[in-house]
This record gives sequence, structure tokens and C-alpha cells, in this order.
Amino acid sequence: MSASQESRTYDAVIIGGGHNGLVAAAYLARAGRSVLVLERLDHTGGAAVSTRPFTGVDARLSRYSYLVSLLPRKIVQDLGLDFRLATRTISSYTPTERGGRPTGLLVGGGEQRTREAFARLTGSEDEYRAWQRFYDMTGRVARRVFPTLTEPLPTREELRRAVDDEEAWRILFEEPLGVAVEQNFKDDLVRGVVLTDALIGTFADAHDPSLTQNRCFLYHVIGGGTGAWDVPVGGMGALTDALADAARAAGAVIATGHRAVRIDTDGRTAEVTHRTADDEGVATARHVLVNASPQELAILTGDTPPPPAEGAQLKVNMLLKRLPRLRDPSVDPREAFAGTFHIAEGYGQLAAAHAQAAAGELPAAPPSEIYCHSLTDPSILGPDLAAQGYQTLTLFGLHTPARLFERDNDAVREELLKSTLAQLDAHLAEPLADCLATDAEGRPCLEARSPLDLERDLGLPGGNIFHRELSWPHTQDGTGRWGVETRHANVLLCGAGAVRGGGVSGVPGHNAAMAVLEAGD
Repeated sequence: MSASQESRTYDAVIIGGGHNGLVAAAYLARAGRSVLVLERLDHTGGAAVSTRPFTGVDARLSRYSYLVSLLPRKIVQDLGLDFRLATRTISSYTPTERGGRPTGLLVGGGEQRTREAFARLTGSEDEYRAWQRFYDMTGRVARRVFPTLTEPLPTREELRRAVDDEEAWRILFEEPLGVAVEQNFKDDLVRGVVLTDALIGTFADAHDPSLTQNRCFLYHVIGGGTGAWDVPVGGMGALTDALADAARAAGAVIATGHRAVRIDTDGRTAEVTHRTADDEGVATARHVLVNASPQELAILTGDTPPPPAEGAQLKVNMLLKRLPRLRDPSVDPREAFAGTFHIAEGYGQLAAAHAQAAAGELPAAPPSEIYCHSLTDPSILGPDLAAQGYQTLTLFGLHTPARLFERDNDAVREELLKSTLAQLDAHLAEPLADCLATDAEGRPCLEARSPLDLERDLGLPGGNIFHRELSWPHTQDGTGRWGVETRHANVLLCGAGAVRGGGVSGVPGHNAAMAVLEAGD
């Protein structure tokens, strides 16, 4: 729908139709506010979309973001979303070689099975007991911190009292995560599996004094109060489609193909200038909610942009004719790939990869992790593909900062992809290339995206999937009551760059809507 077809004055104009903007739109429209959503692309969803990326192939993949943990059940229930998550019975599998033979660590499938897997790998149950103690601790923190994400920001001291565990507070909030990993675990592989949650989209060492790795780890272990990462049934686009439906049903106007180019505000009323391929218009609103990066917000308001962000990941989507066989014969590929399949993510390997990338070189053994959506949710495959045993694979590579791609994005991406898949092949009994499906034109069903590609396609600054470094979930200098406030009284940041933003959560969208409703005008 064109914005010009509707009234040009609204209670709220939301810039960006990603999942956070749609959450805000649905809440505000359900509260009786008039809402206009301006989305520059020809579809809503942002990074949370499902697409058919391979020509003539009926497989609907979560092209960018792909798992859900941080979405509060409260948002799904409040908005009456027709959306469901499926649980993965296997948490992870990490292949390795010990004593000249292929083996690995399978986490999941029941406590007894996991205990035995640790004992087979390490020779005793010590690491399993340490694992239990460590994640019992993070679980207690999750149950206390996660509910605060949709409440006004607590102070640091209020959050500390809520955690009510000085050891946990020290481990997660005060000292580099590497200290606790090294104190609690002895096995290099187990240490690496723990550390990976601190490095998703985050370029940091285990001992980084900035604690950016701690913040990343915290958000990866508190989701839903359990830390579980679930599969969106129907793909990630099922969530954003449900959100768009909820917003429209409540009366919000969603105008795709409309790029916001400027915000003019006196703190009470704002004007948003927007353009289409053929026209330019202005929408007037009491409140403007920006579901875009802090850099984009600054450009729109004419302010000084914050320091540039930098992403650090490789995203690869694949469709296979069948899952590959593993060198470790004790593990069924349908279990190994159902959870998170860790590749080159031993503790020492992660440190080496970070050091090489920090020195301006591609990691010699690029770390990455893979999972198979279609094992948990076969609905994303067309009936013919499902009947033939086709499967999807999603790969997320670590320690590949955007700076490495600046000399030649296409060439570096291809070089990195080749070496990343070689690390996977080292643990397979057959080359992955033999299992890849082909599209209608005979090309392998594989696409890779660097941070620079994500910046170009989605407007992510530097390809950073969180828009900037993740924040602590408590007040800091300059944060307002909800963590969405800006220096302009009636302009709010409702994207991933807000305090408590990042991941597919809807939390910044919820909190921006609450800030508007509290204002009462």
C-alpha cells in the first residue's frame, strides 16, 4: 500500500519493517494508535525472512537470521501471533580426532547419553559434572534476567540483586569469560564449545578486557529463561509474516517500497520525509520509531553518527540431496546435524583464528557451526524434496571481520568459503560437494554472504548482525527508562542497536511501544 493513499498524520511513524518495527506497530495499533510503517524494500521482515534462494527449487530457507531464543512468550501471546517454535532434541555435536581415530562430543538426547558422551571423549565424568555446574549457574541467571528484558531498565545494582549470585555475577558481568572457562573446564574441545556462544557475530578473544564476549554470551544463555535455541516452524519468515498480519489487523498501514530519508522534529511533532521510485512524501507524527541502526538514525536526524560497527561472520545457505556420512561411525548424521555442528571450534583453534584475523589474515582453520533446519521442521521443503530426502544446511562462520573483505569482497568470500568447507570435509566420510543439490540451471545450491554483503543487502552497518556491540541489560550513561530513547524526545530507537537489542527478540520493538504508550499522547 502506498503511504500517499492514507492520511499523512499519524500517532506514530515507524521506519523499518523488520521484526522489531512490526512488533512496535502491532502493539501501538492494538492500543488504538494510528500507525504508519515505512519499509524501503518491497517486503517486510528485514533479516528475519524466508526465501527460495535457489532457482526453480521449492525450499524456503531462513536466509539470514535462523534460530529463535530471545523472543519472549509474552510478545507472542500479547499479539495473538500464529507462530510456533520446535525444540531441538540434540544441543550440539562437535567432531574431533583423538588417538588417531575420529570421535566427537554429542550433547543432548537425555542426561545419561550426554554423560556417557563426555566420558568417552575425556576419559572421565569430571568435565560432564563441570558442565552441569556451569550451566546450572547460567540457568539460574537466565530465569532472573530474562523477564527483565520487557520491563523498564534496571540499574546495574538492581540487576545484581536480581541475579542474587555473586559468583555468577563475577563470571558473567565482571571478568573476561575466558577466566571462568579455563577454571571450570580442562578439555580443549569442551572449552571451545562453551566459548562459541560468546563469539556469534562478535569479534573478540576469550580474555578481551572490554567484555564484549561476555555480553554476547549472556544473551545466548538467557533466552526464554532457559537458553534454548529453537527452530521457527515455517522458517523465520513465518514470524515476521505473523507480525505483519497482526499489525495490519489492528489497523496499522504498512507501506513497502518507501525509504525514509529525513526526520525533522521539535521534540513534540515530527515530519518524516520518504521516497518511492516515483514520488516523495512527508508523514507527520507525534512519535517516530526507528527500526534501523544507530548510524542510520543519526543520518536521518542530522546528528553525528556513533563509531562504525563491524560484523564478523560468514553466512552460508545450502540444500543437500542427502546428509553426508561422518567419519565418526558412532553418530547418526541426522542427530549430528540436528543440533549445532561445531567445526574447528576447539578453544585453541578459536584463539588462533582470532589472532590471525586480528593480524589481517583469513583464519587458516576458519571456525564455524552448522545446523539442519529441515530435520526439525520439514515443512520448509516442498513435498517432492522432502520425499526424496533432501535437507537444508545453515552455516555460520566466526572470526571473519568485515575488514578482511575490503580489498576484494568476492575473492575473499570465495577463498574463505573454500577453506571453511574444507574444515567440514575433514570430518566427513564423503565430500560435501557430492551431497549438494543443484538448481534448475544445474548450479550447486549454495550461497554465501560476507559482512559486506549483509551491509549491502540489509543495511546492517559493517554487516554487524547486532547493529553495534551488544549492551548490558541494565542502565548505562545516557540510557533512558526503556533503553530506546534518543536525544530527541519523540524519536525512539526500536532496532537491534537499542539497549537490550540484538537477535530475533522483538524486545526493542515492545519497549519502544511501551515508552510511547507511557507518554500518553
